[in-house]
Amino acid sequence: ARSAGLLDVPEPGPDMGSVLVQALAIGICGTDVEIVSGRYGWAPPGRERLIIGHESIGRVLDAPEGSDFASGDLIVGVVRRPDPMPCRYCAVGEWDMCRNGLYTERGIKERDGYGSERFRVEPEFAVKIDATLGDLGVLLEPASVVAKAWDHAERIGARSSAWSPRSVLVTGAGPIGLLAALMGRQRGLEVHVFDQVVDGPKPQLAKDLGASYYGADLPAVGELDPDIIIECTGATQVIADVMTRSAPSGIVCLTGVSSGGHAISLDLGSVNRSMVLENDVVLGSVNANRAHYGAGAEALAGADRAWLSALITRRVPLADWQDALERRPHDIKVIVEFGGHP
Repeated sequence: ARSAGLLDVPEPGPDMGSVLVQALAIGICGTDVEIVSGRYGWAPPGRERLIIGHESIGRVLDAPEGSDFASGDLIVGVVRRPDPMPCRYCAVGEWDMCRNGLYTERGIKERDGYGSERFRVEPEFAVKIDATLGDLGVLLEPASVVAKAWDHAERIGARSSAWSPRSVLVTGAGPIGLLAALMGRQRGLEVHVFDQVVDGPKPQLAKDLGASYYGADLPAVGELDPDIIIECTGATQVIADVMTRSAPSGIVCLTGVSSGGHAISLDLGSVNRSMVLENDVVLGSVNANRAHYGAGAEALAGADRAWLSALITRRVPLADWQDALERRPHDIKVIVEFGGHP
């Protein structure tokens, strides 16, 4: 805790990857706040410091021939790496499902992140984005997380050949929640967004998508009967409330990570009865693999640029990096800019 700083470090070595990238920006999220607070994160082996930054966007400076990348391309680095002795999931490129926990993560777990003026990345862990997105490509990492949530929910829904969802409820209107709402609208669904915030940019962003926004207590939306619920807050009471709010044969996907230590009263017997009698599913989803980054990139490429830009509510220059780690009212996505231009 309180050890974060802006430091000079050596140029990244080839061991970090053959693609050399000039950083344009990194996104800041709750994970970064936890890391700099000393509550989470692991430095690389033998080191005491970790370069943060798992939400990236940069311009290629140099790439090897045959890598599908060229100087000037805009790319995003994948966060997770499979473990050195791959479990059955990592062995097939599904490192987001790692069974033994020996994966590493750029900017989070035992591997330096993308929060430096220049970084390197392996070609197989770099994703090219639509050049017209510019630095809005920094939204790809959270978009990949949402793309996975949608992918898994839809796979489960396909257990019935008659499954044809009409509506989705998204709880939480942060970056993950609003991107989940975007992908719901791109699927032609009726989208409802719940967040405790009643003013600021969140309600308007939801409405600009054509979604309904509820800035009140969750019980006020009890008649929605959504086919899918994507829970993005991690708030204990909200989780308890949504677990039985889907339509029969519905799917609840939990993407928000709870901090723990918040005990609530829950009639688990009633939850069980509802889920069993209605064929409901509750699943957890975290991180993303390469396929989900691709799906997230497609979703961003198909989105309105002005709407995506409005998700970034603060752009902080590198010299003022500490300001980016302060949570302020009406923040949605805060990014640290490195001074380059897309």
